[in-house]
Amino acid sequence: MKKIIIAYLMFFVPLALMSQEYKKGKLLYSNSFSNESDVKDWKMEGNGKVEFINGIMHMYSPQESSHHVFWCPYDFPGNFIAEWDAQNYETDAGLAIVFFCAKGLNGQSIFDSSMPKRSTGVFTDYTKGAMNCYHISYYANAKDDAHRETANLRKNKGFHLVLSGERGIPVESLSLHHLKLIKYEGKIQMFVDDRKIIDWTDDGVTFGKILEDGKIGFRQMQWTHFSYKNFKVWDCKN
Repeated sequence: MKKIIIAYLMFFVPLALMSQEYKKGKLLYSNSFSNESDVKDWKMEGNGKVEFINGIMHMYSPQESSHHVFWCPYDFPGNFIAEWDAQNYETDAGLAIVFFCAKGLNGQSIFDSSMPKRSTGVFTDYTKGAMNCYHISYYANAKDDAHRETANLRKNKGFHLVLSGERGIPVESLSLHHLKLIKYEGKIQMFVDDRKIIDWTDDGVTFGKILEDGKIGFRQMQWTHFSYKNFKVWDCKN
């Protein structure tokens, strides 16, 4: 009987964990990105520009002069589900990233006066500087790694590549895509049009403690031109 119980646990418990479903709880934030007033409190770092065309927010760098990050001003909890729609307008090169759970190394806001200035969008300010965060490159077509396509998940501080996942948004696609990001305790998943591209569990040991509450930001390389709309964040339930 004991052997039967052990065999049951070995098979069915991992299966149950693999089949976990994460559900949306309370809606925490909603932004249609349809006009300038929708983002009046958002913060741009680097020489990035947002403009609104037919009620849709476009983001790019004039003359492709600078990498840039556009930060939502609110702190979100460690368990959340975020969704948004994104569309590429420049297939020659580019990189689209989402930062999440971003906080200062001492737990302070990334906008706290004690934080170093981040004015140019240089990547090391976010990955090896004075903040902790996760980030996922869900569109990958950088000039130095053209047509990579693979979505990478990294944990910072340290720029640790914790997972090289599936293909993100196809590099030649000019279609509108729906993005979904789930963070529940140590579990991180991301989907493009309901296709899973990232699935990883942070053990809270290998690369330091599991990151919890913090800010969400959208980063683009200087050659990138994407549009965004319908950004929503919910509390995540299991």
